[in-house]
Amino acid sequence: MAEKAKSPRATRPLSPHLQIYRWPVTMAASIAHRVTGLGLTAGTLLVTWWLVAAASGTDSYDFFSAAARSPAGQLVLFGFVWSLAFHLLNGVRHLAWDLGAGFELRTANRTGIAAVVLSFVLAVAVFAVAYVEKGLRA
Repeated sequence: MAEKAKSPRATRPLSPHLQIYRWPVTMAASIAHRVTGLGLTAGTLLVTWWLVAAASGTDSYDFFSAAARSPAGQLVLFGFVWSLAFHLLNGVRHLAWDLGAGFELRTANRTGIAAVVLSFVLAVAVFAVAYVEKGLRA
C-alpha cells in the first residue's frame, strides 16, 4: 500500500510563532502603554494604602513603611515609578500623533525607543534623589 503524501500546506505553521515573529517598536510600545496603565491602577491602590496607613496611626504606618522599605517593596515602588514615567512619556507621544506629527516609521520607532529609555532614566533619577535625600536626613 502506498503511503499518502502530505501536502506542503498541512506541514507549515498556521501563523507566525512568537519565537520567529519580530515585534515592531510601535507594537511593543503600545502593549507596554496598556500594561503600564494597569500597573498605575495597582500603584494607585498602594498610594491609597499609604494614605490610609498614615491616617490610621503609628502601628499601621509602621507596617506599611516596613513593607515599602523591603527589597520587594522597593522593586514594586520602582515599577510604579517607571510605569508612571513611561505612561507619561508615551502619552506625550500619542498627543503628538493626535496633532498629526510623528507618523513616519523612523520617527515612530525613535520616539518609542526614547520613551522606554527616558522612562528608565526618570525612574532611576527619582530613586537616586530619594536615596540621597534619605541619606541627608539620617
